[in-house]
Amino acid sequence: MARLNYLMADVDDQYSARRRPYSFPFPFPFPELSGHGLRLRPWDADSEADVATWLRGFTDPEFQRWNTPIRPVTDADSARESLRSKAVQAADGSSASYCVTDARTGTVLGHIGVNAIHPDLRYARVGYWVLPEARGRRVATRALALAVHWAHTELGMHRLELDHAVGHDASCRIAERCGFRFEGILRGAIFEAGRQDAFRDTHLHARLATDPEPDLSQGSS
Repeated sequence: MARLNYLMADVDDQYSARRRPYSFPFPFPFPELSGHGLRLRPWDADSEADVATWLRGFTDPEFQRWNTPIRPVTDADSARESLRSKAVQAADGSSASYCVTDARTGTVLGHIGVNAIHPDLRYARVGYWVLPEARGRRVATRALALAVHWAHTELGMHRLELDHAVGHDASCRIAERCGFRFEGILRGAIFEAGRQDAFRDTHLHARLATDPEPDLSQGSS
């Protein structure tokens, strides 16, 4: 019986390590990130301001044109629940969701996430959105560059993927500017705008830790 208990304890330890991969050897909880004139901090589901901003981001017409979340965010309650789910994912180490803010003023500019973190394969996916008033200031480019550097170095991720709906040229330019090479088209990979009964294609981009550093000096997105 003692031997069985020992084996079960070992299994439990391995399971816990997979569920919370960054308690060892990576830092946990996920740290705030600063650079390129930005500060990336966790979203706060208990903050009325963060809830309101999250709702505004998800209900922005440009966001809705290119994204259809699995769980719609349509009011303050659903926005708060969405942020709480992001906190749960951060707690188990599977996703890091950051509020993108101006480093000097603290003004919220948008969101960036390092999602679907797979510590064994050293793989993750990234996604972002920017509030209307912050567009044209290279916010997405700067936030993506900051998050990518962190994911490749401190998290030790080897491959980062990014996809966007075909036709979303601005997102395509941001991806390529940040060193995410276009790898092909994924057929029927995401929902059509405003629908969950129809699908559309996406462009798949990826960047490896061994890829050369990109030149971020060009462009305005």
